[in-house]
Amino acid sequence: METHTFFLYLLVILLSARLLAEVAVRLGAPSVIGELTAGILLGPSLLGWLQPGEVLRLLAEIGIILLLFEVGLETDVRRLARSGRKSVIVALTGFIAPFSLGFVLAYGFYGLDMLVSLFIGGTLTATSIGITIRVLSDLKRRNSKEGQIVLGAAVIDDVLGVVLLALLYEFSIGGGISIVNAGKVLLFVSVFFVLAPLAARIISQLIKRFDTVSDIPGLIPTSIVSLVLFFAWLAHAVGAPELLGGFAAGLALSRRFFLPFGIALHADAEFSHRIAEQMRPIIQLFTPIFFVMVGLSLNLREIDWSSPFIWSFSALFLAIAVAGKFAGALLIRESWPMRTSIGLAMIPRGEVGLIFAELGRVSGIFNNELYAGMIIVIALTTLLPPFAMKMFYARYQHQLETSTPE
Repeated sequence: METHTFFLYLLVILLSARLLAEVAVRLGAPSVIGELTAGILLGPSLLGWLQPGEVLRLLAEIGIILLLFEVGLETDVRRLARSGRKSVIVALTGFIAPFSLGFVLAYGFYGLDMLVSLFIGGTLTATSIGITIRVLSDLKRRNSKEGQIVLGAAVIDDVLGVVLLALLYEFSIGGGISIVNAGKVLLFVSVFFVLAPLAARIISQLIKRFDTVSDIPGLIPTSIVSLVLFFAWLAHAVGAPELLGGFAAGLALSRRFFLPFGIALHADAEFSHRIAEQMRPIIQLFTPIFFVMVGLSLNLREIDWSSPFIWSFSALFLAIAVAGKFAGALLIRESWPMRTSIGLAMIPRGEVGLIFAELGRVSGIFNNELYAGMIIVIALTTLLPPFAMKMFYARYQHQLETSTPE
């Protein structure tokens, strides 16, 4: 891509995302819907002006990491700790149920190959924490009880999802399922997650120390971006995918309850406030790019809408995708409105589901029909839950605020 063309694309993305987000809010919808719509409008589904190129993907990854950082910086650690067990139940059930049901349906009912079935099940496990948290923020429920449960569950889902993605990636490039390759990937991932917290703790103390003596503005944003790049390099150095490095960097920067970096920030409220103030403009610049990219990655023109297989395949796996995430919420001891709100918040697939589906397509595991069916499931589970959540809160928010566990 020519430099001037990239500048034009970025201009169009930022302006259209802002414009349609404003329209969405004025129509009573969360702003994220406008940004997703901007991607669908500009992408191959409608106008075809933009393609989700590699540079834009990198910018989108920066956007999601910064969004996770902002979420962690404002998280109530004590409230999150109180909801920890429930978050684990919601996450594990919401991961295992759709993966198992999706695999069984693909392998047993449709007779697909085992690796194809594993990819389909993996695609259904995803939860887009970016979309979920953005919607909860628009509804002013991010710091609510259900918001804290969802946030904790989404973190666990992220970890499990990335590990599963690393395994499936190894299987796809290794020519098939192998216990030896699976063990190698799990070993590398384990080593990385042991090293990452130690590195985060050391670097966080250095940032804090140098920030007190530096006379040059911009130390904090520069240091945070540098930490992201370092973690990507570290992941590659231990034999894990670079994607795992960016993910771990987001956790280190944005999960006060999970890695030591955030704990260090929490111990110094003034330093935490300075980070929030200096990072907010950067976050507001990059985050819309991520949501537009989700829309750009959906190509609705590639779907053969007259195919009966597409409709039956999509409907069955959509049901599994929704039911699997609700299963975890139904197992915790809370009121029905609380369980419903948590189940709805865990449904959006977004970028993680698209990564699974795209990896399946690029590696030749998904044919056009399977890929189209999974794209429909991802699109519906990405675009519809925000509207459902808004309508649900409009009717039941008072009951959520006064509800007690059953």
